[in-house]
Amino acid sequence: MNIRTVTYEYHHTGIPTNDVKEGEKYSSTFKMYTSGGQDSEFRVQYHRFEEDCPLHPLIKTRPHIAFKVNDLELAIKGKEVILEPYEPFCGFKVAMIAEDGVPIEFIETALSEEEIWYGRHDNSVIYLENNE
Repeated sequence: MNIRTVTYEYHHTGIPTNDVKEGEKYSSTFKMYTSGGQDSEFRVQYHRFEEDCPLHPLIKTRPHIAFKVNDLELAIKGKEVILEPYEPFCGFKVAMIAEDGVPIEFIETALSEEEIWYGRHDNSVIYLENNE
């Protein structure tokens, strides 16, 4: 019998903020700004949201922890999904759930940390300016 299990590896912590941060990247898809992560030992990332951001209220108001997983579909199975699985850039799949009122992000990728944090990410669906 082959039983599939999910493995979890800490990836980053995302914190909503109202403060403008140096180095923000804008996502017109989600109407949000993202900064930080790559220069912090614990990969602390900040997210600032416009009023009409379409994301789930928990994502916009509560900090989240992100984990790399070996099986994204299995990780979200039976959970309260607040961000459906999608691929923001090639080779990087993401989804978010709510667990006891806290958003948790799952990432399935074979990309290196260097590629994730410093890659160009052509054809990104969230950072459209990279596609020009």
